[in-house]
Amino acid sequence: MLPHSYELPAAILLVLGGALSCFAGYRLFKIVLGIYGFILGALLASSMMGVSNTTGMIVAALVGGICGALLLMFAYFIGIALVGAGLGALVAHVGWGYVGAGDPPALVVILLSVLGSIGAMLLQRYVIIVATAFGGAWTVIVGTLAITGDRGAARAASAGDVWILYPMTPAPGKGWVPIAWVVLGLIGTGVELGITGRKR
Repeated sequence: MLPHSYELPAAILLVLGGALSCFAGYRLFKIVLGIYGFILGALLASSMMGVSNTTGMIVAALVGGICGALLLMFAYFIGIALVGAGLGALVAHVGWGYVGAGDPPALVVILLSVLGSIGAMLLQRYVIIVATAFGGAWTVIVGTLAITGDRGAARAASAGDVWILYPMTPAPGKGWVPIAWVVLGLIGTGVELGITGRKR
């Protein structure tokens, strides 16, 4: 957890980072994954070579960078599948809440998770847009609450864990939070679909 003096800067970073994710997450998603994958792969591979072997370091950096970029791209596909599975499980739990009491049967959760994964892989663009828009919207809300003095949000911001506050179970007196989250997420989705996430 960060010291109290860092809570405001952390909250401002949450708002800025959340806004970037909310309104331009799709456009930046693949580029960021590729760049970071290349850098990490190049650093790891070149660190295994001797300092005096310049050619070896360059070749290792290039090969490692390409492997790192490919690995993160592969992780990207796994991430999309996991987001779809999570959405499927969410649908199972929310839907079961309207049908019966308690938790849904494991078979229903598994089936909807698998269907969610398949659907997410088929609709990658839309899954990324919705996930980045709503994730960014929630980060903006947590950061804004922390800036305005909400102690729970300030602790979440300074701990680096924005999921301490849950969208569907807001703090007492903060019943507007889920509505603001959905509205901002929908606005972010619209902006990404219409402007920043458009296919070129």
